[in-house]
Amino acid sequence: MRKKVLSLTLVAAMMAGCLAGCGNADSKDEGTTAAAGDSTTQAAASDDAIQNLIDATTGTVDLSVWASEEDQDLTTQVIEEFKKKYSDVDFNITLGAESESKAKDDILVDVEAAPDVFAFADDQINELVKAGALQPVQATYTFDVANENVAASIEAASVDGTLYAYPMTADNGYFMFYDSSVFTEDDVQSMDAMIEAAKKANKKIAMNVSDAWYVYSFFQGAGLDLTLNDDGLTNTCTWNQAGGTDVAQAILDLFKTGVFVDMDDPTQATAIAEGTICAAVNGTWRAADAAAAWGENYAAAKLPTYTVAGKQVQMASFSGCKLIGVNPHSKNVGWSMLLAEYLTSEDTQVTRFKQRGLGPSNINASESDEVKADPAISALAAQAAYATPQRVGGNYWTPAETLGSILAQGNPDGTDLQKLLDNAVEGIDAPVSQE
Repeated sequence: MRKKVLSLTLVAAMMAGCLAGCGNADSKDEGTTAAAGDSTTQAAASDDAIQNLIDATTGTVDLSVWASEEDQDLTTQVIEEFKKKYSDVDFNITLGAESESKAKDDILVDVEAAPDVFAFADDQINELVKAGALQPVQATYTFDVANENVAASIEAASVDGTLYAYPMTADNGYFMFYDSSVFTEDDVQSMDAMIEAAKKANKKIAMNVSDAWYVYSFFQGAGLDLTLNDDGLTNTCTWNQAGGTDVAQAILDLFKTGVFVDMDDPTQATAIAEGTICAAVNGTWRAADAAAAWGENYAAAKLPTYTVAGKQVQMASFSGCKLIGVNPHSKNVGWSMLLAEYLTSEDTQVTRFKQRGLGPSNINASESDEVKADPAISALAAQAAYATPQRVGGNYWTPAETLGSILAQGNPDGTDLQKLLDNAVEGIDAPVSQE
């Protein structure tokens, strides 16, 4: 593994951050890289940088970390390994549970009081950078973050060409996993065929349409766009233009079957275990639940087509990554950066895949035969042709969630569909104060 060299100047700067706090997001990387192939020199320089960090540390190093509820056991394991590896240092590392999808909202309440190291979904990166909540990855201790992760994950972790986070996974998208004793491979190509097969088996197909992340699938698939404007904060949405009401009606028609049901993530997990659903649109984090319940019948595929105004339309999806960020206001920036590397290293990503089935962003880990053979990862790869990067302004989520919820409930108030879409787009496209 190629090691990037930290110059003594940069090490000194990071030591200052470690001891006195650091909030400077404009400082430049003064690190240098040893000649290619000189791995011995590189490793020695990297070891020197870590030793300098150790030597400059006095007293207890306090670090706070946020990880998702599902990642608590693995993160605890990795933190203990980290403390053991650097046993010369007295660490006090506290771990809190925070959904990657909600991290930004809580961090922006008080950036300076936010945790030192935290996991988040890549669509939040623009707002976190604007708020000064992310320390640029200006140099590395143990591996070259920019060159050892897949290009898409580095793009997702960067803003205006500057790397601001450490890629943790490259699988933050969704697909269809299903019970192959109910569906054939041909069935799962279309939602209509899936509904017929599920009806015969007296089971349900679940999707969290009340969640803005998923309702996007229907509109984008039909060619109605949602784009982030150049300001990085506001959106332009065309869901209320020609064809939008056809999509809304198509969603209503799916729910009218009584087979296609709105179900959030935890409820899906319960329903899979209880055997009431035979297919679900979800992500890799629920693949293990499906595999445990369906055994050798567990299978996964790209999203199917669905019927819009009499025509078959391929369902789209968001694509994205999970990232680890370092708070520039940390009193121990150097140690925070080193821990962030440890949490996203090749070895940790392999362990995360084995324990939780999450797709690695690390190139070596992602190219292993074991990863390539995984049904969920293969389904994501097939869905990639119909997926778009998750880049939306913050005003997207609540109006789209409201729209999805109304449609999932069958539009109980009988609101005109054009009015529903106009209301949603008005909220999605609303201006954002930049004070």
